[in-house]
Amino acid sequence: MKQNIVIFASGSGSNAINVCNYFQNHPTISVSAIFCNNPNAGIIQKIKSFKIPLILFNKADFTDEIGFTEKLNNYKPDVIALLGFLWKIPAYLVSSYPQKIVNLHPALLPKYGGKGMYGHFVHEAVKAANEVKTGITIHWVNSQYDEGEIIAQFECNLSNEDTVNSIAEKIHTLEQLHVPGVIENVLKKLNK
Repeated sequence: MKQNIVIFASGSGSNAINVCNYFQNHPTISVSAIFCNNPNAGIIQKIKSFKIPLILFNKADFTDEIGFTEKLNNYKPDVIALLGFLWKIPAYLVSSYPQKIVNLHPALLPKYGGKGMYGHFVHEAVKAANEVKTGITIHWVNSQYDEGEIIAQFECNLSNEDTVNSIAEKIHTLEQLHVPGVIENVLKKLNK
């Protein structure tokens, strides 16, 4: 039986699409659904060619523990992957899916994590601190923003010439290279 990934996304969806492409013809793993909390997100148009169900939801849906859990369980997630998802995961989901929710963060945690630290805000903070390296972190989700156990980190070097935009490009490259494989490894370990 195939293992299922449910992706949560809020934005353009470049990482979600990368993961969908990676697992499109995978023998044992598939993306069973995309859950999106932003009716204007770029992912909505991009996902249409994949024939993967897209579930739009709002804050009221998200706080409805019974209703939202039922909706999610329809897609039998073995792993929930937060790929550019900006809302905090409620406690009921963390406890319903222990060690099954992974988050992608665009910095080397524990640096530059926490509420409000996402996307360009992270890159601006990295640049302002004159960091010589940055990277991505894939970690388990717990009840605190960006504080769950780290699964994997990948680094890139920075120079004084780097801008917020060039830092963002370096991070995007790392994400495209590494995120699908890390999710695949997580699922393999869960399957043992």
